[in-house]
Amino acid sequence: MMQQPVGPSHDHHHHNNHEHGRGLWAAIRHAVTPHSHDHSEAIQSAEESSEQGLRAAWFSLGGMGATAVLQIVIVTLSGSMALLADTVHNIGHLATTIPLIIAFRIGQRAPTRRYTYGFRRAEDLVGLLIGLVIALSAAVIIWESVRALAQPRELTNLGWVLAAALVGAAGNEAVAQYRIRVGRRIGSAALIAEGQHARTDALTSLAVVSGVVGAWLGAPQVDAVAGLAIAAVVVLVLIRSMKTVLNRLMDGVDESVTARIGSVAERVAGVHAVEGVRARWSGHRLEAELGITIDGGQTVTAGHLVAETLQRELLGSVPHLDRVAVRLLPVAEGTGGA
Repeated sequence: MMQQPVGPSHDHHHHNNHEHGRGLWAAIRHAVTPHSHDHSEAIQSAEESSEQGLRAAWFSLGGMGATAVLQIVIVTLSGSMALLADTVHNIGHLATTIPLIIAFRIGQRAPTRRYTYGFRRAEDLVGLLIGLVIALSAAVIIWESVRALAQPRELTNLGWVLAAALVGAAGNEAVAQYRIRVGRRIGSAALIAEGQHARTDALTSLAVVSGVVGAWLGAPQVDAVAGLAIAAVVVLVLIRSMKTVLNRLMDGVDESVTARIGSVAERVAGVHAVEGVRARWSGHRLEAELGITIDGGQTVTAGHLVAETLQRELLGSVPHLDRVAVRLLPVAEGTGGA
Protein backbone atom coordinates (compact mmCIF):
# COMPACT_ATOMS: atom_id res chain seq x y z
CA MET A 1 0.00 0.00 0.00
CA MET A 2 1.42 3.40 -0.92
CA GLN A 3 0.53 6.95 -0.05
CA GLN A 4 1.90 10.26 -1.29
CA PRO A 5 3.64 12.51 1.24
CA VAL A 6 1.67 15.13 3.11
CA GLY A 7 2.72 18.37 4.78
CA PRO A 8 6.10 19.40 6.21
CA SER A 9 7.46 18.03 9.43
CA HIS A 10 10.57 18.12 11.59
CA ASP A 11 13.45 15.69 11.40
CA HIS A 12 14.24 14.27 14.83
CA HIS A 13 17.66 12.85 13.96
CA HIS A 14 20.20 13.98 16.50
CA HIS A 15 23.43 14.77 14.68
CA ASN A 16 25.46 17.52 16.25
CA ASN A 17 28.61 17.56 14.13
CA HIS A 18 28.01 21.24 13.40
CA GLU A 19 28.29 21.99 17.12
CA HIS A 20 31.98 21.09 17.46
CA GLY A 21 34.10 23.61 19.30
CA ARG A 22 35.91 26.35 17.53
CA GLY A 23 39.50 26.23 16.35
CA LEU A 24 41.53 24.76 13.51
CA TRP A 25 41.09 21.12 14.57
CA ALA A 26 37.33 21.63 14.89
CA ALA A 27 37.28 23.15 11.40
CA ILE A 28 39.16 20.19 9.97
CA ARG A 29 36.87 17.68 11.71
CA HIS A 30 33.90 19.65 10.45
CA ALA A 31 35.30 19.44 6.91
CA VAL A 32 35.87 15.69 6.80
CA THR A 33 32.91 14.44 8.85
CA PRO A 34 29.81 13.62 6.81
CA HIS A 35 26.68 15.37 8.01
CA SER A 36 23.26 13.85 8.16
CA HIS A 37 19.99 15.68 7.76
CA ASP A 38 19.24 18.99 9.40
CA HIS A 39 16.53 18.37 11.98
CA SER A 40 14.73 21.61 11.06
CA GLU A 41 14.89 21.54 7.27
CA ALA A 42 13.25 18.31 6.12
CA ILE A 43 11.04 18.39 3.02
CA GLN A 44 8.24 15.91 2.47
CA SER A 45 7.54 16.40 -1.25
CA ALA A 46 9.57 14.12 -3.51
CA GLU A 47 9.16 16.44 -6.51
CA GLU A 48 10.15 19.53 -4.56
CA SER A 49 13.19 17.83 -3.05
CA SER A 50 14.44 16.71 -6.45
CA GLU A 51 14.02 20.19 -7.91
CA GLN A 52 15.91 21.74 -5.01
CA GLY A 53 18.71 19.21 -5.49
CA LEU A 54 18.92 20.07 -9.19
CA ARG A 55 19.03 23.81 -8.47
CA ALA A 56 21.79 23.32 -5.93
CA ALA A 57 23.82 21.20 -8.34
CA TRP A 58 23.52 23.72 -11.20
CA PHE A 59 24.31 26.67 -8.95
CA SER A 60 27.39 25.04 -7.46
CA LEU A 61 28.51 23.85 -10.91
CA GLY A 62 28.71 27.45 -12.07
CA GLY A 63 30.55 28.58 -8.95
CA MET A 64 33.10 25.78 -9.05
CA GLY A 65 33.63 26.28 -12.79
CA ALA A 66 34.43 29.97 -12.37
CA THR A 67 36.84 29.19 -9.54
CA ALA A 68 38.61 26.48 -11.54
CA VAL A 69 39.07 28.75 -14.58
CA LEU A 70 40.60 31.48 -12.40
CA GLN A 71 42.96 29.05 -10.72
CA ILE A 72 44.06 27.43 -13.99
CA VAL A 73 45.17 30.85 -15.21
CA ILE A 74 47.11 31.51 -12.03
CA VAL A 75 48.72 28.05 -12.10
CA THR A 76 49.97 28.74 -15.61
CA LEU A 77 51.53 32.01 -14.49
CA SER A 78 53.02 30.83 -11.20
CA GLY A 79 53.79 27.11 -11.45
CA SER A 80 52.48 26.55 -7.90
CA MET A 81 52.09 22.86 -7.04
CA ALA A 82 49.81 23.53 -4.09
CA LEU A 83 47.58 25.69 -6.26
CA LEU A 84 47.64 22.97 -8.93
CA ALA A 85 46.47 20.48 -6.30
CA ASP A 86 43.63 22.81 -5.37
CA THR A 87 42.71 23.30 -9.02
CA VAL A 88 42.65 19.55 -9.71
CA HIS A 89 40.27 19.14 -6.80
CA ASN A 90 37.98 21.85 -8.20
CA ILE A 91 37.97 20.27 -11.67
CA GLY A 92 37.03 17.01 -9.97
CA HIS A 93 33.92 18.77 -8.72
CA LEU A 94 32.90 19.54 -12.28
CA ALA A 95 33.38 15.87 -13.20
CA THR A 96 31.10 14.68 -10.41
CA THR A 97 28.44 17.40 -10.31
CA ILE A 98 27.34 16.79 -13.90
CA PRO A 99 26.58 13.07 -13.32
CA LEU A 100 24.78 14.06 -10.11
CA ILE A 101 22.52 16.36 -12.14
CA ILE A 102 21.84 13.50 -14.56
CA ALA A 103 21.08 11.17 -11.63
CA PHE A 104 18.55 13.63 -10.18
CA ARG A 105 16.84 13.76 -13.57
CA ILE A 106 16.80 9.98 -13.96
CA GLY A 107 15.43 9.61 -10.44
CA GLN A 108 12.37 11.65 -11.39
CA ARG A 109 11.27 9.05 -13.96
CA ALA A 110 8.22 6.96 -13.19
CA PRO A 111 8.67 3.25 -12.31
CA THR A 112 8.49 0.75 -15.14
CA ARG A 113 7.72 -2.96 -15.30
CA ARG A 114 11.44 -3.70 -15.16
CA TYR A 115 12.35 -1.06 -12.58
CA THR A 116 9.31 -1.31 -10.37
CA TYR A 117 10.85 0.77 -7.57
CA GLY A 118 11.84 3.60 -9.90
CA PHE A 119 15.28 5.00 -10.70
CA ARG A 120 16.31 6.87 -7.57
CA ARG A 121 19.21 4.51 -6.90
CA ALA A 122 21.04 6.26 -9.74
CA GLU A 123 21.83 8.96 -7.19
CA ASP A 124 23.50 6.41 -4.90
CA LEU A 125 25.55 5.04 -7.80
CA VAL A 126 26.81 8.54 -8.58
CA GLY A 127 28.03 8.63 -4.99
CA LEU A 128 30.46 5.87 -5.94
CA LEU A 129 31.63 7.91 -8.92
CA ILE A 130 32.23 10.86 -6.62
CA GLY A 131 34.44 8.62 -4.49
CA LEU A 132 36.40 7.46 -7.55
CA VAL A 133 37.07 11.03 -8.66
CA ILE A 134 38.13 12.05 -5.15
CA ALA A 135 40.58 9.12 -5.07
CA LEU A 136 41.93 10.07 -8.50
CA SER A 137 42.42 13.69 -7.48
CA ALA A 138 44.30 12.59 -4.35
CA ALA A 139 46.62 10.42 -6.46
CA VAL A 140 47.37 13.30 -8.85
CA ILE A 141 48.03 15.69 -5.96
CA ILE A 142 50.46 13.25 -4.31
CA TRP A 143 52.29 12.59 -7.59
CA GLU A 144 52.76 16.26 -8.42
CA SER A 145 53.75 17.19 -4.87
CA VAL A 146 56.42 14.48 -4.70
CA ARG A 147 57.81 15.70 -8.01
CA ALA A 148 57.89 19.23 -6.64
CA LEU A 149 59.81 18.04 -3.57
CA ALA A 150 62.42 16.34 -5.75
CA GLN A 151 62.68 19.21 -8.23
CA PRO A 152 61.51 22.50 -6.68
CA ARG A 153 60.22 25.03 -9.20
CA GLU A 154 60.60 28.74 -8.84
CA LEU A 155 57.26 30.40 -8.16
CA THR A 156 56.21 33.64 -9.81
CA ASN A 157 53.35 36.09 -9.37
CA LEU A 158 53.00 35.15 -5.72
CA GLY A 159 50.63 38.01 -5.07
CA TRP A 160 48.18 36.64 -7.63
CA VAL A 161 48.51 33.13 -6.21
CA LEU A 162 47.70 34.43 -2.73
CA ALA A 163 44.69 36.37 -4.01
CA ALA A 164 43.39 33.34 -5.94
CA ALA A 165 43.77 31.13 -2.86
CA LEU A 166 41.82 33.53 -0.63
CA VAL A 167 39.07 34.00 -3.22
CA GLY A 168 38.94 30.23 -3.76
CA ALA A 169 38.59 29.60 -0.03
CA ALA A 170 35.68 32.02 0.27
CA GLY A 171 33.95 30.77 -2.88
CA ASN A 172 34.34 27.09 -2.00
CA GLU A 173 33.01 27.61 1.51
CA ALA A 174 29.96 29.44 0.13
CA VAL A 175 29.26 26.59 -2.31
CA ALA A 176 29.86 24.02 0.47
CA GLN A 177 27.36 25.63 2.82
CA TYR A 178 24.74 25.80 0.09
CA ARG A 179 25.24 22.18 -0.99
CA ILE A 180 25.24 20.81 2.55
CA ARG A 181 22.18 22.84 3.56
CA VAL A 182 20.16 21.62 0.57
CA GLY A 183 21.58 18.09 0.89
CA ARG A 184 20.38 17.85 4.48
CA ARG A 185 17.01 19.30 3.60
CA ILE A 186 16.30 16.79 0.84
CA GLY A 187 18.20 13.85 2.40
CA SER A 188 20.74 13.44 -0.43
CA ALA A 189 23.93 11.68 0.67
CA ALA A 190 25.57 12.41 -2.69
CA LEU A 191 24.85 16.14 -2.52
CA ILE A 192 26.08 16.30 1.07
CA ALA A 193 29.29 14.51 0.00
CA GLU A 194 29.76 17.06 -2.77
CA GLY A 195 29.33 19.81 -0.18
CA GLN A 196 31.94 18.23 2.06
CA HIS A 197 34.24 18.03 -0.94
CA ALA A 198 33.79 21.76 -1.54
CA ARG A 199 34.40 22.55 2.13
CA THR A 200 37.67 20.65 1.95
CA ASP A 201 38.55 22.76 -1.08
CA ALA A 202 38.16 25.82 1.11
CA LEU A 203 40.69 24.38 3.57
CA THR A 204 43.07 23.37 0.79
CA SER A 205 42.88 26.88 -0.66
CA LEU A 206 44.01 28.18 2.71
CA ALA A 207 46.87 25.66 2.61
CA VAL A 208 48.06 27.35 -0.60
CA VAL A 209 48.62 30.47 1.47
CA SER A 210 51.27 28.59 3.46
CA GLY A 211 53.06 27.74 0.21
CA VAL A 212 53.14 31.41 -0.77
CA VAL A 213 54.45 32.38 2.65
CA GLY A 214 57.13 29.68 2.37
CA ALA A 215 58.22 31.00 -1.01
CA TRP A 216 58.47 34.52 0.37
CA LEU A 217 60.62 33.16 3.23
CA GLY A 218 62.90 31.32 0.82
CA ALA A 219 61.58 27.80 1.52
CA PRO A 220 59.96 26.63 -1.73
CA GLN A 221 59.52 23.08 -0.41
CA VAL A 222 56.69 24.35 1.80
CA ASP A 223 54.55 24.58 -1.33
CA ALA A 224 54.92 20.85 -2.08
CA VAL A 225 54.45 19.90 1.58
CA ALA A 226 51.19 21.85 1.56
CA GLY A 227 50.14 19.79 -1.45
CA LEU A 228 50.80 16.56 0.48
CA ALA A 229 48.80 17.88 3.43
CA ILE A 230 45.95 18.60 1.03
CA ALA A 231 46.14 15.03 -0.27
CA ALA A 232 45.85 13.69 3.28
CA VAL A 233 42.67 15.72 3.88
CA VAL A 234 41.25 14.52 0.55
CA VAL A 235 41.84 10.89 1.55
CA LEU A 236 40.01 11.51 4.84
CA VAL A 237 37.07 12.97 2.93
CA LEU A 238 37.09 9.93 0.64
CA ILE A 239 36.97 7.46 3.54
CA ARG A 240 34.27 9.30 5.46
CA SER A 241 32.08 10.05 2.48
CA MET A 242 32.24 6.53 1.08
CA LYS A 243 31.14 5.11 4.42
CA THR A 244 27.87 7.00 4.07
CA VAL A 245 27.41 6.14 0.39
CA LEU A 246 28.14 2.43 0.87
CA ASN A 247 25.88 2.33 3.92
CA ARG A 248 22.99 3.53 1.77
CA LEU A 249 23.77 1.10 -1.04
CA MET A 250 23.65 -1.68 1.55
CA ASP A 251 20.22 -0.43 2.71
CA GLY A 252 21.63 0.88 5.97
CA VAL A 253 19.49 3.42 7.82
CA ASP A 254 19.89 5.31 11.08
CA GLU A 255 18.32 3.38 13.96
CA SER A 256 16.41 6.52 14.97
CA VAL A 257 14.39 6.23 11.74
CA THR A 258 13.00 2.76 12.45
CA ALA A 259 12.53 3.66 16.11
CA ARG A 260 10.46 6.69 15.13
CA ILE A 261 8.37 4.65 12.68
CA GLY A 262 7.63 2.15 15.42
CA SER A 263 6.73 4.78 18.01
CA VAL A 264 4.39 6.62 15.63
CA ALA A 265 2.69 3.37 14.60
CA GLU A 266 2.10 2.29 18.19
CA ARG A 267 0.10 5.47 18.86
CA VAL A 268 -2.37 4.91 16.02
CA ALA A 269 -5.84 3.85 17.17
CA GLY A 270 -6.62 0.22 16.37
CA VAL A 271 -2.96 -0.90 16.31
CA HIS A 272 -2.27 -3.50 19.01
CA ALA A 273 1.40 -4.13 18.21
CA VAL A 274 4.03 -3.31 15.60
CA GLU A 275 6.28 -5.94 14.02
CA GLY A 276 9.08 -6.12 11.46
CA VAL A 277 9.79 -2.42 10.90
CA ARG A 278 12.11 -1.94 7.91
CA ALA A 279 13.33 1.14 6.09
CA ARG A 280 15.85 1.96 3.40
CA TRP A 281 17.02 4.89 1.33
CA SER A 282 16.40 5.06 -2.40
CA GLY A 283 18.27 8.13 -3.57
CA HIS A 284 17.17 10.95 -1.28
CA ARG A 285 13.84 9.36 -0.31
CA LEU A 286 12.98 6.76 2.33
CA GLU A 287 10.86 3.65 1.82
CA ALA A 288 9.47 1.65 4.74
CA GLU A 289 7.43 -1.44 5.53
CA LEU A 290 6.00 -2.77 8.76
CA GLY A 291 3.43 -5.18 10.14
CA ILE A 292 0.68 -4.24 12.58
CA THR A 293 -1.61 -6.51 14.58
CA ILE A 294 -5.28 -5.56 14.67
CA ASP A 295 -8.46 -7.21 15.91
CA GLY A 296 -9.18 -10.19 13.65
CA GLY A 297 -12.93 -9.87 14.13
CA GLN A 298 -13.29 -6.54 12.31
CA THR A 299 -14.13 -6.15 8.63
CA VAL A 300 -11.55 -5.83 5.89
CA THR A 301 -12.71 -2.25 5.33
CA ALA A 302 -12.11 -1.36 8.99
CA GLY A 303 -8.63 -2.89 8.86
CA HIS A 304 -7.89 -0.97 5.67
CA LEU A 305 -8.89 2.30 7.36
CA VAL A 306 -6.45 1.60 10.21
CA ALA A 307 -3.67 1.03 7.67
CA GLU A 308 -4.51 4.24 5.80
CA THR A 309 -4.52 6.23 9.04
CA LEU A 310 -1.13 4.75 9.91
CA GLN A 311 0.29 5.70 6.51
CA ARG A 312 -0.88 9.29 6.86
CA GLU A 313 0.64 9.58 10.31
CA LEU A 314 3.98 8.14 9.19
CA LEU A 315 4.25 10.24 6.03
CA GLY A 316 3.48 13.36 8.03
CA SER A 317 5.87 12.54 10.88
CA VAL A 318 8.96 10.87 9.38
CA PRO A 319 11.05 13.22 7.23
CA HIS A 320 11.95 12.10 3.69
CA LEU A 321 9.56 9.14 3.89
CA ASP A 322 7.97 8.58 0.49
CA ARG A 323 6.43 5.09 0.50
CA VAL A 324 4.98 2.92 3.27
CA ALA A 325 3.84 -0.69 2.94
CA VAL A 326 1.65 -1.96 5.80
CA ARG A 327 0.99 -5.64 6.52
CA LEU A 328 -2.15 -6.42 8.53
CA LEU A 329 -1.70 -9.22 11.05
CA PRO A 330 -5.00 -10.22 12.71
CA VAL A 331 -5.22 -11.41 16.32
CA ALA A 332 -8.20 -12.88 18.13
CA GLU A 333 -10.54 -10.14 19.23
CA GLY A 334 -9.95 -9.10 22.79
CA THR A 335 -6.60 -10.91 23.18
CA GLY A 336 -4.32 -8.05 22.17
CA GLY A 337 -3.47 -5.05 24.24
CA ALA A 338 -4.07 -1.64 22.72
